[in-house]
Amino acid sequence: MADAGPVTPSRVAAAVQATGKLLGTAGSLAAVERISAELNGLGPLQQLVRDPSVTDIFVNSPGSVWLDRGRGIERAPVVFAGEAQVRALAARLVAAGGRRLDDGSPCVDVRLEGGYRVHAVLPPISASGTLLSVRIRREQVFSMDELREGGMFGPLVQSVLANMVAQRLSFLVSGATGSGKTTLLSTLLGLCHPGERLVLIEDAAELNPVHPHVVQLESRHGNLEGGGAVDLGELVRQALRMRPDRLVVGECRGAEVRELLTAMNTGHTGGGGTIHANAAGAVPARLTALGALAGLGQDAVRLQVASAVDAVVHVARSRHGRYVACVGVITEASGELGVAVALENSGGQLVAGPAWEGLARRLGMDPRLAPQAHEQTQAQQAQPQAAWVLPRDPERETEEELGTKGAAA
Repeated sequence: MADAGPVTPSRVAAAVQATGKLLGTAGSLAAVERISAELNGLGPLQQLVRDPSVTDIFVNSPGSVWLDRGRGIERAPVVFAGEAQVRALAARLVAAGGRRLDDGSPCVDVRLEGGYRVHAVLPPISASGTLLSVRIRREQVFSMDELREGGMFGPLVQSVLANMVAQRLSFLVSGATGSGKTTLLSTLLGLCHPGERLVLIEDAAELNPVHPHVVQLESRHGNLEGGGAVDLGELVRQALRMRPDRLVVGECRGAEVRELLTAMNTGHTGGGGTIHANAAGAVPARLTALGALAGLGQDAVRLQVASAVDAVVHVARSRHGRYVACVGVITEASGELGVAVALENSGGQLVAGPAWEGLARRLGMDPRLAPQAHEQTQAQQAQPQAAWVLPRDPERETEEELGTKGAAA
């Protein structure tokens, strides 16, 4: 196989047969799979990807490999031969994404074909050796009914979210890494009218709504000389020339928030995106901080957010799975931005907040609906299904707590 050309399974099989060793059918297949994984796939991690519930894989050291199936971090049954094997795999994956991983570029993030997003860190930046994080994009898109049946929310929250899309409210889905922001946003975008043109802007394409008219734009890193970069802010500006009916930024985490807020304030309603935040109430502070990166003062951010963003949907996860923790409404009073709670998941029970009546009327829903009556049965009957389980325990475990427990194990 020294000649040039792609390393295909058939070529690997031919090379195995050429050795003259009698491996048998099962042995030959195992050898082909193992060699293909080492040359083209994720190496020792390939076996973990075959589990459709695995969303993240973490390599902290040759003997410390972890995965996440949506219920918290757990140890994976994989051990590398040594630090050299981990580093070689990281370098190969990064090279496959068109980047380089070496002492000059010790921290790299790339997206690979097949839906993998890889982040690698080399020592001495990492004190314990090469670190590798793999985010796996699953092509499956859940319907609203599937998310409800899995326990992410109950029937009333489902109606609220669907009406938010139908009434073209602009909203942000907030939460920690791995909380299900992208999954929920993809599902909600699938509810948009088929005649609408959706323009999605992402750092790495992860949104995959089931919709007939979707345009996806993806940012680009600079080359080895630093040229050719296209950031999210530039993509937002370009998207405005594409006549979008809905403009969505997969993750607001930098100066592009300025262009997004500007677009929302110029008639592009019904859009939004995701944002990292510990709680719905923390979103205004997060937006203010991002606005500062774009050179916007607090007053400018306050006025634009109050005018452009209608609602916040906060998702969280516990050891039981992911769930909608809060639906809130953006407020502005006395020069301060805030989020007023409309609906909140409290210990598995849905509770109406002070903003419920106003939100219900805006969505054309009866504000006299009793959230507890609608959601109690769902919360009590929720059973573990895949990664979507409504917590029946009021104790909430943050992502940091989950990671700490996993490391301690």
